[in-house]
Amino acid sequence: MDIVLEIGTKNYEDDLFLIKKAMSHMESLVSGYNGYVLSEPSPKFGWTFFKMRFKPNLQNGITEKFSDMLVKYQGNDEAEKFAKFIADYFMSKGCEVKIKISD
Repeated sequence: MDIVLEIGTKNYEDDLFLIKKAMSHMESLVSGYNGYVLSEPSPKFGWTFFKMRFKPNLQNGITEKFSDMLVKYQGNDEAEKFAKFIADYFMSKGCEVKIKISD
């Protein structure tokens, strides 16, 4: 199952650049190139929201490479743990975004 995250930012242009840079690095780490798709942005109430869908090759690569870290996250299922891991990863790269699992 592809995981889709909804990302909210107050600084779309800067955070989008940082997210793409962080994901390029992640793709290199797990050899999961061209592994995600971003939706068109939607501005609301001073925030910009967009979705990020992970393709199986990247999602599985991240899950396998970082399995020891993912098990430490609190969550009801693997998708929640994955979303929290990605949120922390983006934060470590300077992105101040809010992330939740998209329905």
